[in-house]
Amino acid sequence: MGVEFKTVDEFSATQRLDNYLLKNLKGVPKSHIYRVIRKGQVRVNKGRKKADYKLQTGDVVRIPPITVTIPAEVKTSDNLKQLLKSAVLYEDKGLLIINKPAGLAVHSGSGVAVGVIEALRDIYKQPIELVHRLDRATSGVLLIAKKRSVLKNLHQQLNQHQVEKRYTALVSGVWSKKRHTVDAPLLQNSQYAAVDARGKPAISHFQPLKNFQQDDFAASLVEVLIETGRTHQIRAHAKYAGHSVAGDEKYGDKIFDAKAKSKGLKRLFLHAQKLTFSNPSSGEIQKISAPLPDELQQFLTKL
Repeated sequence: MGVEFKTVDEFSATQRLDNYLLKNLKGVPKSHIYRVIRKGQVRVNKGRKKADYKLQTGDVVRIPPITVTIPAEVKTSDNLKQLLKSAVLYEDKGLLIINKPAGLAVHSGSGVAVGVIEALRDIYKQPIELVHRLDRATSGVLLIAKKRSVLKNLHQQLNQHQVEKRYTALVSGVWSKKRHTVDAPLLQNSQYAAVDARGKPAISHFQPLKNFQQDDFAASLVEVLIETGRTHQIRAHAKYAGHSVAGDEKYGDKIFDAKAKSKGLKRLFLHAQKLTFSNPSSGEIQKISAPLPDELQQFLTKL
């Protein structure tokens, strides 16, 4: 590719120049990026800048000819577009909230060509960003920022534990109807999370709502309130507590899951039910709920 000029949008404002280039030049080694910055081949508003320069909205970045891996053009099917449009729970000038369907990844990668965020960017034709993530197999409330100021505000709320996140799950075994707190650090790699003293702090509160027992099948419907948002936190903590989430192929109880499957469960029984936070645009406390999906409701009627 030849010389390219990119205008910094609000989502890239305050980002370091080196990080901006790493994000935009997929596949280019860090060493090469630092070399072209150091040699002055990268310019901002026609002037040299150091790698730690904080970009501002409207800055024009000159990127010299560099061989990069060009990502495939995102092609969002009409069915996916319609699915996401029908999943909208709330929208204002800075925020979009959807009820993410189970089985849909929030972003591309690991064999997924188009995730929720790529599809929404294709639909809205503007830079938008995920505020947080949900596992591919998990359904429920998902926040997407349409403005960088909203993204920063919500990230701050998340970091300060000011966002209340409640989930509904079905877990193995009968669990006594009192609040069970799992305060256990999670150590993570790209594929798995496990309770380990070397891990990051993670706290989950499980409140059983209803118990089910039929012959050799026993399960508890629980509400889960999480204080931290580690990857796979609920699933790993449920396993650690001896009550794995139903339909969990990674952390589940295979015998329990086989019985649940025979009764008609075809997915992970984990749903992001409710989020409570301060709306960055209005300053008001906002509570967003997503109803339990029909397939999970119908499964419960069989128990």
